[in-house]
Amino acid sequence: MKQYNAIKTKHPDALLLFRVGDFYETFGADAIKAAEILGIVLTHRNNGGDQTELAGFPHHSLNTYLPKLVKAGQRVAICDQLEDPKQTKSIVKRGVTELVTPGVALNDDILSAKSNNFLAAVHFGRKKLGVAFLDISTGEFLISEGSMEQIDKLLQNFAPNEILVPKTHRKEFTEQFGTTYHSFFLEDWIFQEDYGNERLTDHFRTIGLEGFGVAHLQHGIIAAGAVLHYLSETQHRQLKHINKIERIAEESYIWMDRFTIRNLELYQSANTNAVTLLDVIDKTISPMGGRLLKRWLALPLKDVAEITRRHETVGHLKDTSAVLEKMQHWMKQMGDLERLISKVATGKINPREVVQLKNSLLAVQPIKQLALKSGNKALQGLGNNLEDCRLLTEKIKAMLNEDAPVNIAKGNTVATGYSKELDELRGLAFSGKDYLNKMLARETETTGITSLKIASNNVFGYYIEVRNTHKDKVPESWIRKQTLVNAERYITEELKEYEAKILGAEERIFTLEQQLFEQLLVWMQAHITEVQQNAQGIARLDCLCGFAQLAKDNNYTQPEINTSTDLIIKDGRHPVIEKQLPLGETYITNDVVLNREEQQIIMITGPNMSGKSAILRQTALIVLLAQMGSFVPAASAQIGLVDKIFTRVGASDNISMGQSTFMVEMNETASILNNLSERSLVLLDEIGRGTSTYDGISIAWAISEYLHEHPSRAKTLFATHYHELNEMTNTFERIKNFNVSVKELKDNVLFIRKLVAGGSEHSFGIHVAKMAGMPQQVVQRAGKLLKKLEQTHATEDNGARLQSGQDELQLSFFNLDDPLLEEIKEEILHLDIDTLTPVEALMKLNEIKRLLSKNKKATS
Repeated sequence: MKQYNAIKTKHPDALLLFRVGDFYETFGADAIKAAEILGIVLTHRNNGGDQTELAGFPHHSLNTYLPKLVKAGQRVAICDQLEDPKQTKSIVKRGVTELVTPGVALNDDILSAKSNNFLAAVHFGRKKLGVAFLDISTGEFLISEGSMEQIDKLLQNFAPNEILVPKTHRKEFTEQFGTTYHSFFLEDWIFQEDYGNERLTDHFRTIGLEGFGVAHLQHGIIAAGAVLHYLSETQHRQLKHINKIERIAEESYIWMDRFTIRNLELYQSANTNAVTLLDVIDKTISPMGGRLLKRWLALPLKDVAEITRRHETVGHLKDTSAVLEKMQHWMKQMGDLERLISKVATGKINPREVVQLKNSLLAVQPIKQLALKSGNKALQGLGNNLEDCRLLTEKIKAMLNEDAPVNIAKGNTVATGYSKELDELRGLAFSGKDYLNKMLARETETTGITSLKIASNNVFGYYIEVRNTHKDKVPESWIRKQTLVNAERYITEELKEYEAKILGAEERIFTLEQQLFEQLLVWMQAHITEVQQNAQGIARLDCLCGFAQLAKDNNYTQPEINTSTDLIIKDGRHPVIEKQLPLGETYITNDVVLNREEQQIIMITGPNMSGKSAILRQTALIVLLAQMGSFVPAASAQIGLVDKIFTRVGASDNISMGQSTFMVEMNETASILNNLSERSLVLLDEIGRGTSTYDGISIAWAISEYLHEHPSRAKTLFATHYHELNEMTNTFERIKNFNVSVKELKDNVLFIRKLVAGGSEHSFGIHVAKMAGMPQQVVQRAGKLLKKLEQTHATEDNGARLQSGQDELQLSFFNLDDPLLEEIKEEILHLDIDTLTPVEALMKLNEIKRLLSKNKKATS
């Protein structure tokens, strides 16, 4: 227990698995946690009168229990016996051999095949934040830096399993990024620029970081240094597979804030059992391809040439079914190349996995030939980048048996013919049966005992057994070892020599096989880079094959990506909703046309449940799929490159953070309005519904006006319940009204879900309540109240119109310039020049101009 306490003191934040004989034991508070998480028995033991909690499991069950602890968010220190208990008379030497945490894991049972397991670090600079992401299981090492919003978006995209944060910024981190991440807090001295540079240059064995193109990212380098420090602290020092560091070039990808990523349900959803876009489009076969597809979805491209290259490759694969099927066939033969070679680097690979690596590399060769022989330049380029790795595959094939075991201790790992010494030892150990049979025949003949038997057990080793009836025939040179009821057991000098020889051979075989396997792993480390290159090439091919399969299965078409700012979608469909429809029901397609010259903003009105939100989402998803390199669910699509997608869709309460629905809505909308660009696509759904009707209408109107008058003229789809907004088209030339059509029946409504020109005047909320199973009494009462309110509203409207007519008449008679000038004066006096942006100033000027032009019409 003294030894345990000393080791536990060094790792106070980790749950310590302490190896005692054939068990891993936990003590005290760790035992209570382990028993609860693992569902194992919690017991007690007395240590000098003190009762200590105890919980443990057999050492061979580590791979069963360790994943459960890590997935529960525990950091686990594995403390092993560092010497053979037989070789020492004192207490066995022990030490922590590995520290496994949620972000640092190589165990297949902890990792998810198609998801990265990122460890991240966030550095808080004065003006910028730095971030680094490392997946030790694949060797990917990425850094970036930027504003709080940019780092938040990256954390959302990469979804790290653990984040390292400086202790002094604990509160700030929680306030900005929430409490959903597993975070670990490090000392501040680790987050220093000199230390970060030193750790990285030491690791990569370079003078500087210019060769990686990241030398200018000071904040990112600090975060990356903290990551490498943490790996060292967790006993992970064999890291040859981490051989480069890359910058996340955010300017190359579509910008989507965290609200957009969440609202579009790209790869996760707040709703349980919801189907995400990734669920629908993931047709990848390999784990590497699955991980890369997630990255492509999080970071869609902005480079027309690269997007077009992907589209052409997908089109070629779609049209040449035989090539597509053959490539997919060979990909199915592969294991996870990326993670297998990482296990080689870290020394965590077993013999069976090395054979799997060899077979996976053999499957790369036919894929390379198929790519090279294809008529597509991009495919040929991918084929050229795939390595044959013949030297590696031939060496493994010559050295290891095809049916090599998981555990090298089980033997039969190294192939016959590879080591002369090993073959001789095996001959000695396994030809024993013949030797013993010959000895038995010889002794039977010499002694005349016909019932002699040679056998062995764990207590005495080899022995000769003689029945009591033949006891008198036993030679004097035999030594009696055990007496049974009906027999006696003897040993001879020859048998003892043979036994020593056999046992020595078995022990030597085990040692030799281990040595040869370790030599192979060291030799294989020279081939890490080429295997990683193959893994990346296969991942790209897998994604493109997946897109081709997706297009074939779901009738997707090739979009046209150009440098215009127009968006023309014909017969667009929602990729997820169309897969969820009941059997036999077809998805109602819709056209969407947006441009900055004539139809910049489409105001969509229509009943509840008519499909307004679906049209908004499907437009964004079609653009995303197109710029990822996929075909799209539409008859045709011409997409002027989009650089930012903003959505404000649905109520996303943040009440746990003390914010109301309306506050969240306004925060998200403000973020959109402050980040507009000429190539932005903005999708707004029911803005302003979180407050009173007139407040809501005013806010929705003002937002629409701002978008219309903003110099960027961002393409916008605006779904709303406020039919009053239909009047905007009379004043603002680039706002067009559309509605999702319905057919009114006698007591019901039929949703046609087709987008047609013109505004809608009803919400049909009562019909939706009826469809939801609302009691008939409530539905009827609501109908009566609605009629009353409509009549009252109509009377008020007529009165307002009459008053308005009288006011206009007065204006035309008296040409009252003074009140108007007074109004303009008030507008100007209330302006805060210090905080006014150039865009807001232009818009204010435009508003005054409109007031004057209205007055001019009235007076004329």
